[in-house]
Amino acid sequence: MPVPAKPKILVTSASGKTGSQVALQLRAMTFPVRAFVRQRDHRSDLLERAGAELFVGDQYSLSDMRKAMKGVQRAYQCAPTAPNGLHFNAVFTAAAYEAEVEHVVTLSQWLSSVDHPSLFTREVYLGDILIGMRPEMSVTTVNVGWFAENYLMVLGMAAHLGLFTMPLGDGDVKKNAAPSNEDIARVVVGALADPAGHAGKTYRPTGPTLLSPNEIAEAMGRALGRRVRYVDISERMMVKALKALRPANFSEAAVTQLAIYSEEYKRGAFAVNAPTEDVFQVGGCEPEVFENIVRRKVADQPGLARSLPGSIGAIGSFLKILATRPFDLDRAQKQRDYVQLSSSSYCLDDAAWTEGHQSNGEAAPSMRVA
Repeated sequence: MPVPAKPKILVTSASGKTGSQVALQLRAMTFPVRAFVRQRDHRSDLLERAGAELFVGDQYSLSDMRKAMKGVQRAYQCAPTAPNGLHFNAVFTAAAYEAEVEHVVTLSQWLSSVDHPSLFTREVYLGDILIGMRPEMSVTTVNVGWFAENYLMVLGMAAHLGLFTMPLGDGDVKKNAAPSNEDIARVVVGALADPAGHAGKTYRPTGPTLLSPNEIAEAMGRALGRRVRYVDISERMMVKALKALRPANFSEAAVTQLAIYSEEYKRGAFAVNAPTEDVFQVGGCEPEVFENIVRRKVADQPGLARSLPGSIGAIGSFLKILATRPFDLDRAQKQRDYVQLSSSSYCLDDAAWTEGHQSNGEAAPSMRVA
């Protein structure tokens, strides 16, 4: 008796941090994968070599999304980090409805709430409602908090100056259990491979332990082979650094939201009910410890090795940050005509969010029995 063919799976944002890992892990399990990418580059080449079918197009175009959905039975919905994420979610949902997709795994947010100060987060909340409105299509929601990747943005400064600089508040308070991109993908892939076991469920992948900023700095130091010290900076200084050092990737929209998420971090929203066992239970392996994530990054980037030119370059970068003009976050949001609420609530001040994220709530972590 012939073995039935595996369903074809569409992966959106397939060149991105989690999308690429989802596509590669699905291919390792021999699932046919259609990888939706914006352009051909070294990242898409890697997916193609792994056997993924590339679809080059515009994810905000309903025409392109309709074409990408043809012949697809399941899909990973991963909205780009952009001020028009809700438009992407609407396009994706409409195309999935027309294509009669059977199962979707959607990348949501741990912070997702109706009156959140972040426009991005409110759009995620609306997107979660939209994707669940078609009863014939089952959905698994993956609620991710603060990614381990976020810390790695300042790894160069840690490598060459011994400083881990971020606006994370008190260095001794354990505030986050950050998951790797690979572990997030393992949860997504587990749900895509077995919809019957995961339909209608919400998972929150995390790292294995809650860490304080000082412990994160120590882990970086061990991976880099040098002492690294945490320095709490203001959101204003963080934005100046992003503007000075990452001009090509500097997005006013993303940065204004990142500043809000930093405030949530300091308030302790990412520590609520963390860590979880979801990476093990859904992804099938123990979650990665943060030090190993850093070691992999160091191995991939020879420029992080300590050197005199590297130290001189880091000092130059620091001086460039100091010389960069401040960036007015509130003014940027008003100029971009963001929808702003007259009364917004951070997560721990929102009774509905707090109730929904308790240990007995739908979004609560599932606990492994020893």
